[in-house]
Amino acid sequence: MVFVVLLLLLLLQMGCTPDYNCTGDDPVQIPHEWYQPSEIIIGGIVSHIYFLLTEVYFLRHPSEEEINVKMMVPQFYQHILAMVFAIHEINNNPNILPNITLGFYIYDNYYDARMTYRTTLDLLFKSHQFYPNYKCGSKTHLMGVIGGLSSDTSSQMADVLGLYKIPQFSYGSFQPAVNGQIGFPSFYRMVPNEALQYQGIVQLLLHFKWKWVGLMSIDDDGGEHFLQTIEPMLSRNGICSAFTNKAPINMRIFEMNEMSEYIMDSIPVFRDSKANAVVIYGETANIRWLAAIILGIKESLQHNEKTSFGKVWITTAQIDFALYTMQKAWDMQMFHGAISFTIPAKQLPGFQKYLQTVNPTQTKGNGFIKDFWEQAFDCFISNPNMPADETCTCEERLEHLPGQFFQLKLTGHSYSIYNAVYAVAHTIHIRHSSNHRKMDDGSKLTPWKVGPWQLHSLLRNNPFNNSIGDEVMLNQHGEFAAGFDITNTVTFPNNSYVRVRVGRLDPQALPGKMLTINEERLKWHRDLSEVPPLSLCNDQCYPGYSRKKKEGEKFCCYDCSPCPEERISNQEDLDYCIKCQEDHFPNPHKDHCIPKIQRYLSFEDPLGITLASSSLLFSLITSLVLSIFIKLQDTPIVRANNRNLTYLLLISLLLCFLCALLFIGQPSNVTCFLRQTAFGIIFSIAVSCVLAKTVTVVVVFMASKPGNIFQKWVGKRLAHSVVLCCSLVQVGICAIWLGSSPPFPDFNMYSVTEEIIAECNEGSVTMFYSVLGYMGFLATVSFIVAFLARKLPDSFNEAKFITFSMLVFCSVWVSFVPTYLCTKGKYMVAVEIFSILSSGAGLLCCIFAPKCYIIVFRPGLNKREQLIRRKY
Repeated sequence: MVFVVLLLLLLLQMGCTPDYNCTGDDPVQIPHEWYQPSEIIIGGIVSHIYFLLTEVYFLRHPSEEEINVKMMVPQFYQHILAMVFAIHEINNNPNILPNITLGFYIYDNYYDARMTYRTTLDLLFKSHQFYPNYKCGSKTHLMGVIGGLSSDTSSQMADVLGLYKIPQFSYGSFQPAVNGQIGFPSFYRMVPNEALQYQGIVQLLLHFKWKWVGLMSIDDDGGEHFLQTIEPMLSRNGICSAFTNKAPINMRIFEMNEMSEYIMDSIPVFRDSKANAVVIYGETANIRWLAAIILGIKESLQHNEKTSFGKVWITTAQIDFALYTMQKAWDMQMFHGAISFTIPAKQLPGFQKYLQTVNPTQTKGNGFIKDFWEQAFDCFISNPNMPADETCTCEERLEHLPGQFFQLKLTGHSYSIYNAVYAVAHTIHIRHSSNHRKMDDGSKLTPWKVGPWQLHSLLRNNPFNNSIGDEVMLNQHGEFAAGFDITNTVTFPNNSYVRVRVGRLDPQALPGKMLTINEERLKWHRDLSEVPPLSLCNDQCYPGYSRKKKEGEKFCCYDCSPCPEERISNQEDLDYCIKCQEDHFPNPHKDHCIPKIQRYLSFEDPLGITLASSSLLFSLITSLVLSIFIKLQDTPIVRANNRNLTYLLLISLLLCFLCALLFIGQPSNVTCFLRQTAFGIIFSIAVSCVLAKTVTVVVVFMASKPGNIFQKWVGKRLAHSVVLCCSLVQVGICAIWLGSSPPFPDFNMYSVTEEIIAECNEGSVTMFYSVLGYMGFLATVSFIVAFLARKLPDSFNEAKFITFSMLVFCSVWVSFVPTYLCTKGKYMVAVEIFSILSSGAGLLCCIFAPKCYIIVFRPGLNKREQLIRRKY
């Protein structure tokens, strides 16, 4: 029999002494120490099935005798013993129910809905049939029911009991919405809310980073509700279900073909899946199905290179690792390392000692112990037809049974039954204390009467302490207000096991900290190659890579692609690579960001030193040339082509070379404000001087012809006017630039990946190129005019030198634009400085080098007579 205890409370009149009670078809004799003359009796229903999973792996057809055998899950017998122990404690405690003794009835519904409804109706309307030897024709009052373990049994009972407002206490963990249990105001659950358990499952998977998990449930409404609830929760947290296995419910041994088909179909699903974590929901029957599947897997692996099979089984609170006695040869090592959510249970002083006193000789009023003892110890009681070695000695002890058949340690379900008994007792105690019996004629007591519906107001939000001081409270929803324990199954060579508490699921904890787990205490399956194991669809994407979805597969299955430029992934399994902050850049492996170094063309930089030295050198040369020209200002070469323009041109070139120094060093408001405008204006003056010189040559030549209109333009006024007008246009452009959008210091985060470039933001790029464009326009005009005037017959003609100088000047600045746009960082500044120095040097060399050569090295040629002779 599979025990699913449902206990019933009845109120009797004083003086009635029942001799025994019935459990379905079989009488159950209650020992005197369990049952005494009472007013209140607790009774219940026990579920059982005929057969389940006998030698299912070998697939042999059962005999007729096997089909008629009633199979019991011995471990569930503890549920009855916990109930009896609680009643025994209450009956011996005068502080709870003085002058009142508790008793009970136990019924078996055979896992059959019709039987459940029948026995529930019998409790309501045929209770007089419980007492064939009763005295004084008493009336009974049903006070409450404890049961059942499964949601189907509980809901079927609630259909009847809810109509009469009789308190019903379920000790099984299942979703309250299943089968509409939440609609019964008289229904109470002595276990925590299962919705909390779903959250715990998700948090456990996230804790160990298990993203590819299997799901196993019973193929019923409860299992379907579990799958419909948990799968969206998994998806929201980035977890996928690798497979879903639905175990059949209530399958009989004579349905061998169906059992074989299910197991053989399930073997490759569990064996070949990459999911190392499997969540098992439902009832203890799932464990027996799973055990048969694992046995089949191990048999198939014996013929392959892979000889080990280890997974992490995650079980819900409804499941116990309990087998039938015929399965004693099955190795419990297959469940080593399983992680379970369990109902919190405190160990009761004296309970284990009480279990050690249980003996099959206590048959009076206990119709279950004979079947339990024979199946648990594989012997027969008082059967003369059996050999002596198969007869029970009655010296067997429960502590000698392996853990899969019986647990001396109180389980969560047994503790829930224990608390349910105390909940009813304390509620009646409060009701009894508030309604003292009245005296009639000073001598006779009026019997105390209370209806079961009168207990509901005291059951919710009314905490009490059980015998060990543990507080028990049912909240406003009729649920046990507590969390779940996280236990780890540890098996031993003798095929026994213990559940070690390794964590806690606390609903009162802060968000994100509901689950606490001590990994150091965890034991993992011995066949796992890595601990904690991975449970992923594919290998993790390490930092530096991001996940790329595989077409046609679940989102947990993906490829790993390297992060693109300027992006990183610093965690495993990121969906997208992320950009670094503006002041950071990716390292070569693209798994973290490195702070950028601030860069600018400094005077300490080798390139800065070179350019600054070149600027000063050219400035020195220009000053030397200017000093020579000033010293020899009266010589013919110096005086030729307007001596004042020559001085102005040399001063402009000197300032051009010096203004290059403004581009070196950390940008500031002053340097940014002056850089481009000073360079543009000074260079415009220099080019204007060159243009004025060229125009002067042309005008002088034209004016030498009699009657030419250019004779009135000959003189210094023309040259000065050209310089002034051309320079004022550039000054106007720069004024507009500085007035509308002036340059300012800025940090460029993007042009160079590894650096922060301290630079001058030009403010208006249009104005910057306008300055360059106008300067290029002046240079082009100067080049054209000089080119046309290069062959004019004049000893003072500088047009040839100006042509070469403008050719160099234009070449430099034409190549400057693409080069400037292609460079980044400090090299952009270096390119502009180089263009300034090279173009200025071109003007200085092409125009003044020949003159300086004559002045310094050939002074004999620097005479008027020589120049006139050359002219003719």
